[in-house]
Amino acid sequence: MRISELSRATGASTRSLRYYEQQGILTSERRANGYRDYGPEAPEVVSRIRALLAIGLPTGTIRDVLPCEGSAGRQPEVCAGLRARIQEIRDNASEQAAALSRTSDALTHYLREIVA
Repeated sequence: MRISELSRATGASTRSLRYYEQQGILTSERRANGYRDYGPEAPEVVSRIRALLAIGLPTGTIRDVLPCEGSAGRQPEVCAGLRARIQEIRDNASEQAAALSRTSDALTHYLREIVA
């Protein structure tokens, strides 16, 4: 499957697909004419990449997560420390959310004060 076909199949831009390759989270073979050729699993991989990006995982973590997902190709040695790493990302996101909530509350209080 060529990059334009993968783009149409997944809704990801060709620029994004090239970026995923650059980050080592998507692979392709090169044809003799230089075109990228993606395997039949590529649409599913791109879907998983996009879902993981949507929940806030950085591409470096996604590179480690992909071999741990699904039933085929699990690599236990890669997956061992991944849970702690994802928990740390989640905890950081929770701390940021709490800080934003405190800021929002302070701004609301301030607005009440200046309007009154």
